[in-house]
Amino acid sequence: MDRKKILIVDDEKGFTNMLSLNLESTGDYDVCVENEATHAMESVCQFGPDLILLDVVMPNLEGPDVATQIRNNEDFSDVPIVFLTATVTKEEVEQSNGRI
Repeated sequence: MDRKKILIVDDEKGFTNMLSLNLESTGDYDVCVENEATHAMESVCQFGPDLILLDVVMPNLEGPDVATQIRNNEDFSDVPIVFLTATVTKEEVEQSNGRI
């Protein structure tokens, strides 16, 4: 069985390390991590992912802008993109008693 290739694009290194380790530990996925949104398209072209996990809020280049770059590239326009975010509102923190 071919291992699926997942590209994680997120500026939070602790999060990407944890997610990468969890995915790779299944034995089903090859994972590439890109922590710089401005280098995401280069990583897409080099790695050729089957799925992209993409942070919404990043410095220098937002996730939706990265997604637009990917969609505008004929070779990768059909690759599924799942947006991730750790953005939490003050109200959500209060409702959960700080347990998010």
